[in-house]
Amino acid sequence: MLPVALRVIGVAGDHAAVETRQAVIALLKERGLQVRDFGTHDRESCDYPDFVIPCAEALARGELDRAVVFCGSGIGASICANKVRGVRAALCLEAEQAALCRKHNDANCLALAGRLRSIEQNLEYVRIWLEAEFEGGRHERRIGKLHERTGC
Repeated sequence: MLPVALRVIGVAGDHAAVETRQAVIALLKERGLQVRDFGTHDRESCDYPDFVIPCAEALARGELDRAVVFCGSGIGASICANKVRGVRAALCLEAEQAALCRKHNDANCLALAGRLRSIEQNLEYVRIWLEAEFEGGRHERRIGKLHERTGC
């Protein structure tokens, strides 16, 4: 079951994760979510910041409810997204990380590795991340400290 407020998801990535990005877009649409696709749309070599940064900026402006970003390892995409104030991107390479980044860190952006995990694994992480809800409590205090010290 998806959280009620979840409506629009941004998706962005480079050439290393085109197939994964397309599969995630299909999953999001199957779930009744609107998708704002920031590209890329082919396997021609490109630079992930050109796609991830505009997506993260739209998330920070409130135009998106959450975002999913991709590159080959997920590392570059997560670093890019986290440079944008108000974005809390989590690179998830395991199912438990996908759950905990929402439950404990209120991650509003999921970063995935197109080359290190299969499409099926990445889809599992997206499903888990979409359905997990922030637990608040002691975690809210920690997120508050992050906001106080960094503005993120």
